[in-house]
Amino acid sequence: MIDKLLISLVFSIAICGFDVGATEVGDVSRGLKVFKKCTSCHAISPDARKRVGPALINIVNAPAGQVGEYKYSKALRAAAANGLHWTPEALDLFLKKPKAFLPKTKMSFRGLKKPADRTDVIAYLATFSTVETAAKPGAGFEISADILSIAGDIEYGEYLSSECTTCHQMNGASDAIPNITGWPADDFVTAMHAYREKYRSHPVMQMISGRLSNDEIAALAAYYSSLKK
Repeated sequence: MIDKLLISLVFSIAICGFDVGATEVGDVSRGLKVFKKCTSCHAISPDARKRVGPALINIVNAPAGQVGEYKYSKALRAAAANGLHWTPEALDLFLKKPKAFLPKTKMSFRGLKKPADRTDVIAYLATFSTVETAAKPGAGFEISADILSIAGDIEYGEYLSSECTTCHQMNGASDAIPNITGWPADDFVTAMHAYREKYRSHPVMQMISGRLSNDEIAALAAYYSSLKK
């Protein structure tokens, strides 16, 4: 009972005081560099195995304590039983000072003091989370004919695409991140609007699509559909 009350109190304080940086879109390439501090204990890839700590594939927005082969601390197991999910906000707090967020955690890392470092590494982790197939993006999500009829400017789409290529490979390869080269424009537009409306659950894509206009989404769709796989 005492453990549960303590965990609830920690979460209440944490949620009230979380850093707003956790809700911003981080820089994935910088996040990769920051994550190198974590690689002595954590692996991250589709076939990752536990090291000193659990593998971090599909961690963002996932329930805590879900890597079956890893033996979690009693504190983490209790937190998971009380509903802890690794949202960007929770990860931000945990990465800031793990033992302040979750006393008696097995994680000995002192934390990332800089908000930008935490935001960037969370953005990097998100690229390995909620992996989705590109076969029928946004399946079941309906979009208006007016939006689908917007003619995208290919040159403008190429200009905008630099943010996409931080994660997506231009050679058509797919390594935990879906390939978007050669996507039909309607599929691309539908997927982006599904993220914007939070029909598809990927925190980074939700934030990116939310700041793009309809014309910009159409331009990106036109550009990527013009490329050959």
